[in-house]
Amino acid sequence: MKAIILCAGKGTRLRPLTHTSAKHLIPLANKPALEYGIEKIIECGIEEVGIIIGEETGEDIKMAIGDGKRWGIKIDYILQSEPLGLAHAVKIARPFLRDETFLMFLGDNLLKNGVSLYRHKFEKNKPQAFILLTKVENPEQFGVAEIKDNKVIRLVEKPKIPESDLALIGVYFFDRTIHQAIDSIKPSARGELEITDAIQWLVDNQYNVEATIIDGWWKDTGKPEDILEANRLILEDIIKDLEEARVDSKSKIFGRVNLAKNVEIINSTIMGPVVIGEGARIINSYIGPFTSLSDGVEVENSEIEYSIVMSNTQIKNIKHRMQNCLIGKDVSIYRSNDMPVVYGFILADDSRVRLI
Repeated sequence: MKAIILCAGKGTRLRPLTHTSAKHLIPLANKPALEYGIEKIIECGIEEVGIIIGEETGEDIKMAIGDGKRWGIKIDYILQSEPLGLAHAVKIARPFLRDETFLMFLGDNLLKNGVSLYRHKFEKNKPQAFILLTKVENPEQFGVAEIKDNKVIRLVEKPKIPESDLALIGVYFFDRTIHQAIDSIKPSARGELEITDAIQWLVDNQYNVEATIIDGWWKDTGKPEDILEANRLILEDIIKDLEEARVDSKSKIFGRVNLAKNVEIINSTIMGPVVIGEGARIINSYIGPFTSLSDGVEVENSEIEYSIVMSNTQIKNIKHRMQNCLIGKDVSIYRSNDMPVVYGFILADDSRVRLI
């Protein structure tokens, strides 16, 4: 069995962060989101992975992920030059997949419990397609499945009036029949080859399409609030580790806090779960629960919680506590003591600023 991970999306809902980097590389608990998916695939026993990349962010993903040797697997990169749909991604991956069974995994997915159990079910029952589902409160925003006795009856992409609350989570197992299905469908109204249409073709032509509702949490990390929630869920499981950091006698550490090499904590309070990357400095500050600070971050005379701060960003002398923040690399946020007393912003497209 092989796997493909779909990472060609532009991440428009996460701008401005995705103007300069792929959404799949945004750090969760200081590790690129894409790596969590790769690790789940490895746990599943798959050693050949194709990553579908786009032209805008493909090189960033290649540089960050590499050829797979650090995990003991082989990674190939497959260019999807235009965003023509999930089924189109499978179509262009055919030379890589050949006629083997495969796992298809959307690159912005996060699963608590992985997919090994579902691979075993797929290989035992041998359906042409096996899809993973979860119950959602807003099914009209997802592809939705209607099932009976674990068999798929009907799939609808973002229905106006959903007949089910079972959403496709973006993890699928297929045999080679899916290629025939994709060759048999036409682009949807939005000009894309929809994987839901291909699976529905299998259903309509009497092929065996099975489904199961997953155990544990699942997150689609397509929006800022989803990224922060995914970060929270991952931080729930971190292990306390202070051994390689420098924490002075005036500082207080509570709960599960993971500090990397050369972290300095000076006259500050850290309330876990928190992870802080290599070389970060926290001075006269408070870092609250569910916060991830990447390498080289400096926080001085400030308070922040339930946030993600990426590498080499500086936060200094902020009067009020920062919360629900998603802050990119090399950002400087500071309170100036110089006259005149004014706000000064340099913001990229699609930025959001809330003032108090």
